[in-house]
Amino acid sequence: MVFARKRFGQHFLHDVQVIDRIVAAIGPRPGEAVVEIGPGHGAITGALLAATGTMDAIEIDRDLAAALRARLVPQGLSLHETDALRFDFAALAALRGQRLRIVGNLPYNISTPLMFHLLATPQAIRDLHIMLQKEVIDRICAEPGSDDYGRLTVMLAPWVRAEHLFDVGPGAFRPAPRVWSAVARLTMRETPAFAVDARFGRVVSAAFSARRKTLRNGLRTLLDAEAIAACGIDPGIRPEILPPAAFAALAQHLPLQSAAPAPSPDDGA
Repeated sequence: MVFARKRFGQHFLHDVQVIDRIVAAIGPRPGEAVVEIGPGHGAITGALLAATGTMDAIEIDRDLAAALRARLVPQGLSLHETDALRFDFAALAALRGQRLRIVGNLPYNISTPLMFHLLATPQAIRDLHIMLQKEVIDRICAEPGSDDYGRLTVMLAPWVRAEHLFDVGPGAFRPAPRVWSAVARLTMRETPAFAVDARFGRVVSAAFSARRKTLRNGLRTLLDAEAIAACGIDPGIRPEILPPAAFAALAQHLPLQSAAPAPSPDDGA
């Protein structure tokens, strides 16, 4: 038995009912390009492999990878012993000849950068079924005007349709985390919901850097009140009530030279 390593943020899922519920939500079929990130002891992997016949998995822990290689590679698992943050998902999609279905009980400490790494090549991804800290899933799936709505919600909105599926208690894992988890389905849009460029990230970051401020104050280094009003948006409202597309409209009023690299995807909202 390989024990959880704190540096990898490992919490191994063992609850059979939760595993069955996750696999049912994914609905894997033979021939689909399923990719599991962080399979751990293979609690979900075996069920996915039985349904698809062949699949890929990415595991950074060499001891866990060795155990999976011995047990599941003979059954059709293609194992990649590497860091998912550096993995080329577009190349794998090209190799498999189809878009990927991503599955993962993602480590809390890398969850947000990993999602943005995946979404950097949206043409390679069909959907994601992910388990994360519940508060992160709540932010991903939040509606405008809710307490959970923030930077992460808005930054993901152009690319995915997010759906909260169910919550998972700490007892489903070994070792048990201190927080609840949740499972969500993120379905990639065929085309972005609205046009975005690097200016979009700058506006969203500035607006939610102090979410209780009005747009007039939060965006004062980027846009004045007149420019905000020109978008048909009241400069006196707070960012948490604006739909994601409104931030894209505001971004279009920035000069093109303001399209510096987008900020880190870390939520902070």
